[in-house]
Amino acid sequence: CVVVFFLQVLNEKKLQEVDSLWKEFETPEKANKIVKLKHFEKFQDTTEALAASTALVEGKLSKNLKKILKKIVAKDAHEQLAVADAKLGGVIKEKLNLSCIHSPMVTELMRGIRSQIEGLITGLPSREMTAMCLGLAHSLSRYKLKFSPDKVDTMIIQAISLLDDLDKELNNYIMRCREWYGWHFPELGKIITDNLAYCKCVRKVGDRSNFASADVSDILPEEIEEDVKAAAEISMGTEVSEEDINNIIHLCDQVIEISEYRTQLYDYLKNRMMAIAPNLTVMVGELVGARLIAHAGSLLNLAKHPASTVQLLGAEKALFRALKTKRDTPKFGLIYHASLVGQSNAKNKGKISRMLAAKTALTIRYDALGENTSAEMGAENRLKVETRLRLLEERGIRRISGTGKALAKTDKYQNKSEVKVFNPSGDSTLPAVSKKRKIQEVDEQDTEVAVKAKKFKAEMK
Repeated sequence: CVVVFFLQVLNEKKLQEVDSLWKEFETPEKANKIVKLKHFEKFQDTTEALAASTALVEGKLSKNLKKILKKIVAKDAHEQLAVADAKLGGVIKEKLNLSCIHSPMVTELMRGIRSQIEGLITGLPSREMTAMCLGLAHSLSRYKLKFSPDKVDTMIIQAISLLDDLDKELNNYIMRCREWYGWHFPELGKIITDNLAYCKCVRKVGDRSNFASADVSDILPEEIEEDVKAAAEISMGTEVSEEDINNIIHLCDQVIEISEYRTQLYDYLKNRMMAIAPNLTVMVGELVGARLIAHAGSLLNLAKHPASTVQLLGAEKALFRALKTKRDTPKFGLIYHASLVGQSNAKNKGKISRMLAAKTALTIRYDALGENTSAEMGAENRLKVETRLRLLEERGIRRISGTGKALAKTDKYQNKSEVKVFNPSGDSTLPAVSKKRKIQEVDEQDTEVAVKAKKFKAEMK
């Protein structure tokens, strides 16, 4: 069990010397001259002690502490109550109307009491006291961590990393299988485009000569099955030994097993994402959400990032390259693979990714720090982004002037057919009137100039 106790200060004058207060708690005898035990009470079990401790940590007044304060301290209401937490002192003063004090002197006093707690409380063995403190410390730490198996984001990081590795291995294995069996039956690769169906057919049939009698209707549709059988009869592939076919079949077995395990791992990742970050999963999907968590290191680290960082996570190299070369910075990183960004056209991808990153940052913080595990917030934010996307896709060009909210109005096109008549005068390159002036016109201009000159001389005289 754990205990709760109250101590009364005997010598208040010595408490005024804060710097030398520690000397008064060097030995239990000196400590007993400063403070004495006022009240001692045990908790019934560790659960009750944990509830009281967590209330104190959070600055709240527990029911047991409230009863004890009313019973004991109310008798000495004229005295001050020293508290180590100012927030708790404010709550006690508000609810019980008791005068509380919190100062550096109180901090030093509490430190001295903790150092000599065994000598101040009689009748409590040291070994039992140590065991109680250790048990309560473990319980309090476990409560602070709020540990839950469903809230371990390390599993998500490992799962998404393994999923990416499996995809790479599957691509290598399938490419090798198609190339290897293609020497024997090259036409099969063009007819069957699905990789898993290709490997299942090769494993079931083996040599191409067996396609005529084999039944692959459980793997392929009827039309493709007929095409495969027709191509097997006229195939240009080379003949291979039975040992070669066995090795190819063994490779197909590996591809099928890895594919099945990948499907199982994807379901596990999907369920784990819905348990840890349901709102993030609704917003961007389980794969993109898991990659964001893995890139940040944990869900809590991701919650500390602003929306602008969430938008560019995964495009760090492109960002710093753009900053170095003074070019346009990227508009999206891992969030580009979200379905909402993929639905928008190239012109609106930047706007949608910015808005999606802002809403995603809110959902990440809600998942990491909130107590509620529902996905309602993520659904609401996704609906807002979808509405915004719909508006951007439907509205198109807005008017530059005016309110900016009205749609650009365009005139209805009308076809105007005008019949034009050919003008034959346009063919002539000769001027209609001669540019040379006649002799008579020149003589008239000369006489006019002479008359004007005579008038000007007469005026001057």
